[in-house]
Amino acid sequence: MSRRLVVITEIIAPYRIPVFNALAQHSDIDLHVIFLAETDPTRRRWPIYKDDIRFSYEVVPGLRRRVADHNFLLNWGIENALEGAAPDAIVCGGYNYFASWLSLRWAERRRVPFYLWVESTKKDSRSRFRWIESLKADFLRRCQGFIVPGKSAFEYLRSYGIPRENIFTAPNAVNTRFFAEHGEIILRDCEFHRRDLGLPDRFFLFVGRLVREKGVFDLLEAYLALPPKLRGEVSLVFVGDGPARSELIRRAAALPGSVLLPGIAQREFLAAYYALADAFVFPTHSDPWGLVVNEAMSCGLPVICSNAAGCAADLVEDRWNGRLMRAGDVDQLAAVMTELAVDDGFRMQMGRRSRERIARYSPERCAAGFAEAVLVREVCAA
Repeated sequence: MSRRLVVITEIIAPYRIPVFNALAQHSDIDLHVIFLAETDPTRRRWPIYKDDIRFSYEVVPGLRRRVADHNFLLNWGIENALEGAAPDAIVCGGYNYFASWLSLRWAERRRVPFYLWVESTKKDSRSRFRWIESLKADFLRRCQGFIVPGKSAFEYLRSYGIPRENIFTAPNAVNTRFFAEHGEIILRDCEFHRRDLGLPDRFFLFVGRLVREKGVFDLLEAYLALPPKLRGEVSLVFVGDGPARSELIRRAAALPGSVLLPGIAQREFLAAYYALADAFVFPTHSDPWGLVVNEAMSCGLPVICSNAAGCAADLVEDRWNGRLMRAGDVDQLAAVMTELAVDDGFRMQMGRRSRERIARYSPERCAAGFAEAVLVREVCAA
């Protein structure tokens, strides 16, 4: 008999849909997803691909407010939604929403196992206020199990004293098949797609929110530090939008070299940017994972990644499929960009290895991790 699993998560993120679709296909899982909002217009402009959804879900009503860097989301109806869903187990994506605490209390009253889906890492630059840490510790203590995307989040939980046997890994994933297949299509006619997107023959690529904490200004400075001849051969492309975009445009206009900021690209076009790039650069100062790295690797790109990215410990092996750098170290970033740009063979070999490694980070593998956490716990409890 299948186990009724309810997943509570913030928004209908495009990269989560393939994972939930795979989880819904698991023979021992009866999945229902509760979203706290359809999207977050204050941070992301993701389209909502409802036609792709192949699982049971609902969106509970709520009110969102953003004050400075703080995001407040107040939902009502979460307890009624749980009553209607009648879960055998709950997986909650975070503790920082009011709905998370209501859900935990509901699970405790009904003795329903409650699992926390944790993506935080020790290098996450989030608040360290004592009262917040106290609330977090209390929330963790009351959970029956934990699901993490990889090594960094695993070690983060261990630092709170969580036993190893209570932590399960569901490797963070995107629709790797989609990006790999679309990337191959683009490469069949590179010149047409370069002209269509207005892209140079060679370029470093960044994809993500254009905010200071993603290291975008470090990347711009590192590009300026490249040898002049190299800047004349290799451009820099920022795909995305955010508060830093106007400042990046202003600074780029005064710099020697070629820096392009084409704006947001949705998934149908994003694969083209990945496929046509020389290398992907992710110099973030703080990021729980960095799913754009998964996307880039799916398209066969070597990755320059900061050690602050949650995905770094799992996806990027230094000098094997990319280069690891210290977050905020502009000189080191410029050095590794130069290294990749001038060595075609090394760069291409690392790109092939990226594709090889990311094949293990599929939506199906991620879904299997979720299922294992819930089903193993059920067996142990029995």
